[in-house]
Amino acid sequence: MSDASRKGAELEHFVSSEPFDPQLIDHAVSPEQQKYYLASQWQLMWWKFTRHRLAVVSGVFLLVTYFSILISEFLAPYALHTRNVDFIFSPPQSVHVIHEGSFVGPFVYGTKYRLNMDNLQRVYTEDKSKIYRLRFFCSGDEYDFWGIGNSNKHLVCVEKGGTMFLLGTDRLGRDVLSRIIYGARISLTIGLIGVTLSFSLALLIGGLAGYYGGLVDLITQRVIEVIQSFPQIPLWMALSAVLPVSWSPLLIYFAITVILAMLDWTGLARAVRSKLLSLREEEYCLAAQLMGARPKRIIARHLLPGFMSHLIASATLSIPTIILGETALSFLGLGLRPPITSWGVLLNEAQNISVIALYPWLIMPVVPVVLVIIAFNFLGDGLRDAADPYK
Repeated sequence: MSDASRKGAELEHFVSSEPFDPQLIDHAVSPEQQKYYLASQWQLMWWKFTRHRLAVVSGVFLLVTYFSILISEFLAPYALHTRNVDFIFSPPQSVHVIHEGSFVGPFVYGTKYRLNMDNLQRVYTEDKSKIYRLRFFCSGDEYDFWGIGNSNKHLVCVEKGGTMFLLGTDRLGRDVLSRIIYGARISLTIGLIGVTLSFSLALLIGGLAGYYGGLVDLITQRVIEVIQSFPQIPLWMALSAVLPVSWSPLLIYFAITVILAMLDWTGLARAVRSKLLSLREEEYCLAAQLMGARPKRIIARHLLPGFMSHLIASATLSIPTIILGETALSFLGLGLRPPITSWGVLLNEAQNISVIALYPWLIMPVVPVVLVIIAFNFLGDGLRDAADPYK
């Protein structure tokens, strides 16, 4: 040790005495790093989410799908209940652009059929002597647009005298593609309404159990365990079977939504409860209690926002469960019933294996169900990863 240090001499001061500006970053830090260091948590979550390509694509797909339910009447080639009695169980038609080596534009050939006397089945064939061009933003079947007024405008139509059954027709000659587009409105909204109800129940019940603990937590956990001990599908069937047959389709729709929501909140409620049990011991929670804040305010303003991103991701993963529940119940004939049209109601017509063997296009409503479920799962994975941007 030097003589100066032993005598308590003042050491040289290497720290700048200039006023500190938190916006100033060392010149060795790149602009990209500076942007990252100064970003808020929500910005970090957004950047991490956008790096999950499948989640971004799934999110865009779901946004487009949900937007389409607002204009289902315009997108569908035919009205919901339009029947083409001359084309019962007609197979899907193909769209062509070239006829006999010449470019014609999008068109479909005419269709003719004969009755097979051996099995009394209609056999449809293309009539290439008849060409029907497709028209866009055209006039077709009239419909009531959200009670605002009547319209007959459609995205795509076929020339007068032709038919355009891109996914075939059902036993009443109704266009399957149009019914799938209409059915999306019911199947997708029942998922959103159901998850909103279950999300609210989970926040309320799980929040009370996690904050108060003790007897409230004990009772809540036993109720959750009882509900989770029942097999889901039999319980759905039992509850939906007690709905009065005389109820209107609208009441049936809301009743099925409530049933699905009442049985889906338990998992999320446990996640809320476990998180609040740990967060209620934090110092900022104690400070809020000492300042006289009510439990409702502490839970809503201080505890829940701390892991709201995780809750949003969990809620996103719950929507497919409700959509599948409605589809399963309607497929079994215990959920929504005609004249309501949903994907499950459409699949109800494909219960018979012989029908699927003869008319396989009737099972096409399962395709949007699978796509939406996969998209929600990818979106939920992306949101769950983005919920903790510091990993």
